[in-house]
Parts: sequence; structure tokens; C-alpha cells
Amino acid sequence: MEQNFAINADVNYIMTNTLISIVGPTAIGKTALSIKLAQYFNTEVISADSRQFYKEMNIGTAVPNEEELNAARHHFIQHKSIESTYNVGDFEHDAISKLKTLHKKNPIVIMVGGSGLYVKAVTKGLDYFPEVDTTIRTKLNYRLQTEGLYALQEQLKVLDKKAYSTIAIDNPQRVIRALEICIGTEKPYTSFLTNPEKNREFKTISIGLDAERSIIYNRINQRVDFMIENRLLEEVKALISYKHLNALNTVGYKELFEYFEGNSTLDFAVSEIKKNTRRFAKRQLTWFRKDKDINWFDYKTDVDEIIKYINSEIE
Repeated sequence: MEQNFAINADVNYIMTNTLISIVGPTAIGKTALSIKLAQYFNTEVISADSRQFYKEMNIGTAVPNEEELNAARHHFIQHKSIESTYNVGDFEHDAISKLKTLHKKNPIVIMVGGSGLYVKAVTKGLDYFPEVDTTIRTKLNYRLQTEGLYALQEQLKVLDKKAYSTIAIDNPQRVIRALEICIGTEKPYTSFLTNPEKNREFKTISIGLDAERSIIYNRINQRVDFMIENRLLEEVKALISYKHLNALNTVGYKELFEYFEGNSTLDFAVSEIKKNTRRFAKRQLTWFRKDKDINWFDYKTDVDEIIKYINSEIE
């Protein structure tokens, strides 16, 4: 594949640094496509999957395997500890800095990931939110501990139904962030998601992978079964003492923490992982389908067709 880049005369006409962003629901095949494109363009890959940032989490986050990592150089894969504080603003800063470095070597860089907010942070910049009273978050964290996440989710549904339907509703920090804006400004959180895009020193070509919902759900179920067969239980058990950390409050881990604490059977925990992952995939698609700049392809589309589209956009 690499030789295609060397003999491709079309590369000579590249005038602008380009970021090829690959998005779509979980388990759709984004990693495989990103590697094929990285090999074709002889370039490197930036991961925008926030679950894959942490070195202690491997199986449950579907981190690229050793063969995939060797096939193309990756960045932002397991580069942080679960005990680190790392948010989307930090990622935006780090990723833009990394892109500047990579673009000095190659005008084309690949970015792949299903974390919509993290993708947007790089391609379009984060939205501006006004400062609010810090005691609001303190009170919301207390309510999370005493009343549970469901109570906060229900409050968000009342204050901002659109946010309730689109954010990672199972992530307490995302729910609290949306609520503190709603409460502190007396305006919906989503009303602040319309700020002008930041100017970037590169052009973005966005590729979306999709499939019929039944196919997506079946691929998710198969992936969860594969994770269980490949020692996910051992991975989660080793992290029980860290379960209070935000990084571990995620699908695939929190359900198994409940199992290890005797609050559910293993079969139920696995079924909950599949259900919650399917819900997550649905929210991913809701988020990405709002972006009219994404060009969608069926997940089985031959890579040559996608490359042809990318080259036409570059040209």
C-alpha cells in the first residue's frame, strides 16, 4: 500500500495541510479503515477516542492490538494514567500541537475516533461556556453521591431535553457539566453549542462509516463476547480499587464492578454491557449525523472508493 503514495502524482497538488477524520459508531470498523488510509498516504494516526487514552484500560476500550499499532504509528493511545486529570480542552491543545508537528512531515494526517466532542474539539474547536458559580458543581456532586445519577439525568431531561438526548448520559461528569450550565445561566446547555468555528491551519475531510442498525448491534454484541473471552473480567477486577475514578465510570467496566460487588450475575452484567454499548452507538450516530460535513460510506465500502473520494476532495 505504501508504494501507492510514492507513485501517486496527485499528491503533488496538495496545497493545504489536510486532516482526514474518520468517525462512526463503535465497532463499525474505524480502526481498520484508518490504518489502510495511513498506509496509503504514508502517514500517522491521531486517536480521538477518549476511552483509549488510559494505559490501564486495554480490553474494554478496544485499543488497537499490537499488529494494528505496528501497521501505522498512533498517537494518543494509552498515553495517560486513569489517575490523571485529562479533559477535552487538554486534548484539543495537545492534538492541535501534534498536528502541527506531523504536518511538517506529511500534509495528510489521519484522525479516528467515536468521541464526538473530542473530534469536534480538533476539527472545529470547543464551544464557549460562561463561568458559573462553582458551588453549583459541588452541590451536584453531592446529589450524585446521595441520590444517584438517575436523579441528575431526570433533572437534565427537564432543563434541556436536547442535551439529555445527545450527550453521554451515562457519564456523570458530562451530566453534571450540562446541569451546571443550565442552572448557572438559566439557559439550556445546548444553546451554547452554536459558537462560530475556530480557524484551523488545515482542511478537514470527514469520513463516516455506517450500517443498518441491526448490523451495528450485532457487531457490538460480538465485540463484547470477544472481550469477555479475552480476559476482560481479569482486567476489570484488577481495577476495582480505582472504580471511583471518572475514567472507569464507563461502559464495560461499571457493569462488571457491579458483578464483582455481588450486585448482579455475570450474565446480567454482560447483557448490560451490550445494551449500554448499543445505546452509546445510537448517541454517537445522533451526534455525528448533525454534522453536514461528514460524507457517509457503508462499512463494507472498498477502501479504494474512499481513497478516490478523498483524493477528489484534496484536488
